[in-house]
Amino acid sequence: MPNFCAAPNCTRKSTQSDLAFFRFPRDPERCRIWVENCRRADLEAKTVDQLNKHYRLCAKHFDPSLVYKTSPYRTVLKDTAIPTMFDLTIRPRGQGDKHRKQIKELTEEDLKRIKERRLAAAAASKKENTVEESPSANGVEPQLSTEERELRSYLRSLFEVVILLAKQSIPLETYKVSANEKLSNNFQALLDYRINAGDAALRRRFEGTAVNAEYLSTTQLGQLLDVCENTVREEMLMEARESRIFSLVTADLVDFGNEKHLPLFLRFVNQQNILREEFLDFVPFNGDEVALVERLEAQLTERWGLSMEDCRGQAHKVTGASATKMKAVAVLLMEKYPLALHMPCSRMALNIHLANSLPFPNVQILMETLRRISIFFRRPGAQAELEKAISSHYQKNEDKAVALKQACSSGWTKQHNVFDVLLDILVPLIYCMDAIHSNTEGVFDSAVMVDARSLAEILADFEMVMTVIVMKNVLMYTRAFGRNLQGETQEAFSAANSLTAVMHSLNEVNDNIDVYHDFWYEEAVNVATGMEVCVRVPRLFTQRQRAADIGEIQTEAYYREYVTLPIIHSVMQEVEEMFSDVNIKALKCISLVPAIMGQMKFNTTEENDADIYHGDLPSPDTLPAELHCWRIKWKHRGKEVRLPISIHETLQLPDIKFFPNVNAFLKVISTLPALKMEEQPGEAADARLQAYLDSVPAKQWDRSLAVLHVNAHVKPDLDVMVDKYCRLYPEDEPEMEAESEEVAEEEAMK
Repeated sequence: MPNFCAAPNCTRKSTQSDLAFFRFPRDPERCRIWVENCRRADLEAKTVDQLNKHYRLCAKHFDPSLVYKTSPYRTVLKDTAIPTMFDLTIRPRGQGDKHRKQIKELTEEDLKRIKERRLAAAAASKKENTVEESPSANGVEPQLSTEERELRSYLRSLFEVVILLAKQSIPLETYKVSANEKLSNNFQALLDYRINAGDAALRRRFEGTAVNAEYLSTTQLGQLLDVCENTVREEMLMEARESRIFSLVTADLVDFGNEKHLPLFLRFVNQQNILREEFLDFVPFNGDEVALVERLEAQLTERWGLSMEDCRGQAHKVTGASATKMKAVAVLLMEKYPLALHMPCSRMALNIHLANSLPFPNVQILMETLRRISIFFRRPGAQAELEKAISSHYQKNEDKAVALKQACSSGWTKQHNVFDVLLDILVPLIYCMDAIHSNTEGVFDSAVMVDARSLAEILADFEMVMTVIVMKNVLMYTRAFGRNLQGETQEAFSAANSLTAVMHSLNEVNDNIDVYHDFWYEEAVNVATGMEVCVRVPRLFTQRQRAADIGEIQTEAYYREYVTLPIIHSVMQEVEEMFSDVNIKALKCISLVPAIMGQMKFNTTEENDADIYHGDLPSPDTLPAELHCWRIKWKHRGKEVRLPISIHETLQLPDIKFFPNVNAFLKVISTLPALKMEEQPGEAADARLQAYLDSVPAKQWDRSLAVLHVNAHVKPDLDVMVDKYCRLYPEDEPEMEAESEEVAEEEAMK
């Protein structure tokens, strides 16, 4: 959809010009000045949100010093830019088209005020240009002294080293194994390497410096990291702000210096109509739910310039005990922002999400054990030992053995059918752990042996066996639903229409829970007998019963009361909350995709679901007519025309701009976290974060380096980093640490 310039007597539009177009600012005061300078009477009645959403000014109305390029493909305005260059002549009637913009008559006072504002804007711009403007912002290289040029070259070299550290997952310091071992500063080592390799800027800076002197202080290195990280983040945030609509996704907690932090991702559709999910930062997890909500809001709005009113979804992949806290956070956010729909994340199997949400110790121990098993079998030789145990246990059923070995080959602990697979391999899994613990062939080290014994003891417990069986049987009814929901577009639409059947099945189980529990308990007893596990009530519960002088409870009754009933009730409640009427209504809007319209014989009724996104549509009043045209377009297509099968494919249609409401609708739906991300080159952001955490020892994790590593695909402008550093720390040029210099001199004298 082209952008039209809102300035009076200006007929430029983006499809006919190489000029950049800029939204009216969200800041009310700046927006008022923009409107006042435009002198358009019809704009004065508009709200700030309406102006920001629907109106643009082209670059011709700004002083050239206020407009600069951050890359060959992106032009931006300075934060304080005010438009001052307008043709405010009132044209005679009959000139221009019939929709000519209404220009207000200018009084002498108006002219005087505009002239003063132009002079003030020009003066402010001239002052800012001395420190803020990029050397190539206007295509003219500023005159720099030799000392300034050398400083800039030196800073560029430092930033290149920082980026290299992040990209290659190199920690700042090598972990100290023993108390007598000295920490190795990797940043310093890379600087030495570049100097020896011929980096003239670094050589000039540090020539004559003692060999064992530290080139930079910890404070100065932190400043470099901050500038680099913020510059990279700003590149992504600019795209997110342009898109406006976004969803919030969080991942499992990461521990930095004994403080837990929440990884924060943003999901949005960029200006090229491509769905993106970018990792932005870590948020401290301390405090209660209210404090965390306030922290998230401050991060998004005050620091990053986004509006929570534009958030259309939230998904939290936190596991363990913290899942309960994040669920409360999601509820608080939805109370304040009803359209920030709480949904499962497409990158986590729905059954895994449901299991993580259950606040019961036995279920949480089971999920933590699965995570440990996943890590355990990455060790050399462990997977082969498991396959050997499976072959031995299922030697009379080779087809079953082959299928299980294939199912366990990779990532089975994160699949929709995880509990089915776990139950099938439970006996051979314990045999495998026992064999590794025995280590008769001396293949495994002591740490692996201890870990194997610990896992075997957890699994060889009747409460754990019963929990696995109940989870498998209850989540059997959500398995196909979850797989479809997080599958291709047509499968997701099918899932949105099948929730009623899922809830009917769960209700049927709940209504006849006594019968189902008898079957599940009998199955658990049979499995336990095969594993030689004692069928009994947990020891701690028995001790509490005796201490309270209460009669002992029967084993079957205990597991019905404390395992079966809580799990079925909590799963039903979680599914109902996660897929409320509003959420399902939003997901059913996928029917706008032409292939699904064809599947429904072009008899879809998106108008019934459009009301929840009424404010996101550019022309909501024309939606019914536009949807009619959209259906007719595809219903009467030529035989050689193939129906687009996904939201992404539909958004890439060249004529989607002629259907602005459909375009806006699909963009909003695409950001919903429950829907599958279109595959992009390279790994997903959460996978890149996990790769960093796996490749760097936990004691050497660094927040800034993690952000830079995950976002290595962003190509920041080194000159922008240098400018920003010089502006933020004009009196604190990076140089050799004084204390280290004195130490070096003393050692030299010795």
